[in-house]
Amino acid sequence: MTKLNHAVWIGGVILAVTIAVNGCSKKQPAGQSQPRKATQETASVGLKKPQVLVELPDYCNTPDGMALYPDGSFLLSICNYNDPTPGAFIMKISADNKISKFFVPPPHPETERTGPMGICIAPSGDVYYADNQFSPDTPQHSRLMRIIVKDGVPQEAVTVVSGMNVANAVVIRGDYVYVSETILVPDSDPLISGIFRFKLGEENIQLQTPLEEDPHLIGTIKTYTPIGYGADGLCFDDQGNLYCGNFGDGTIHRLTFDAAGAVTSNSIWVKDKQIKSADGLFFDAKDQRIIVADLVQNAVHFVYLDGRVETLAKNGDTDGADGSLDEPCEAIRRGDEIIISNMDWPFEGIVNTTWDKPYTLSVVQLK
Repeated sequence: MTKLNHAVWIGGVILAVTIAVNGCSKKQPAGQSQPRKATQETASVGLKKPQVLVELPDYCNTPDGMALYPDGSFLLSICNYNDPTPGAFIMKISADNKISKFFVPPPHPETERTGPMGICIAPSGDVYYADNQFSPDTPQHSRLMRIIVKDGVPQEAVTVVSGMNVANAVVIRGDYVYVSETILVPDSDPLISGIFRFKLGEENIQLQTPLEEDPHLIGTIKTYTPIGYGADGLCFDDQGNLYCGNFGDGTIHRLTFDAAGAVTSNSIWVKDKQIKSADGLFFDAKDQRIIVADLVQNAVHFVYLDGRVETLAKNGDTDGADGSLDEPCEAIRRGDEIIISNMDWPFEGIVNTTWDKPYTLSVVQLK
């Protein structure tokens, strides 16, 4: 096993993120490549073929998290790690798939970077998002932010929590907001990651050092595979159980709670050979299943509450021009559509090899 310094672009600065990989290191391409056709998997019988939902503008080169509104529109965070030149954005896609700018996230006052990832809409209409600031040179600078929204119009962003390493997914249930911390203890082996919980309405929270001793931490997860990312996607089921994807191991943890909100269990719920990576999670209440974005192998899976796994779509390396999955990081259900965000941010050990145009969201029609 070797260590790869993977270049992460955030807000105009290249950050060196150490990722453990097997074999030789490989540099991420610095520019665009020639269009590539998808190489379909040989065992593709029964899989759905994704189509292009929208082609994003050139200034949206690295899409990430999504948050769905009741009217069928949704927000899309644009972290632009591939090319930070345009800045970062939060976009809005209308119910009829029109694209517009929703909000321009403010840079961190110390790092002057911004990296919106996971995003969630609060019952109040305000928007919470994870601002990933991770760099070995600036540990514990990532934040949880809240966009104040009045009459549907974003006003300003305020800091809710400071002091995380890799703030990633965000989900709200009841009176609390939950955030996954993908690298809780840098350089730990196995990698230790975790989940934080904060009371809605609280702001300007500064986490403790070391992070693993902060009282807001409700659970930890260990990752054993060489890909150096742990706790990632988050979602709740109807019964109030919390699910967390382990990016590197491809497992899904389930946390249960008592009536007072204390964690009663935290264990691996699903470990299945079909799932190589558990990035974004979304609870599909209609069919009582969790939609899993498998970034490593360009796939999207359904995991039913009985633990059964069904692969919805999967393809080989592609530029995504035909709607094929191009490093899917999150998937949501809108009506009878599964909408997929294609991050297209390559690193060692995954199917996707090159960052290239077009920048797309894919869709799979269920009917």
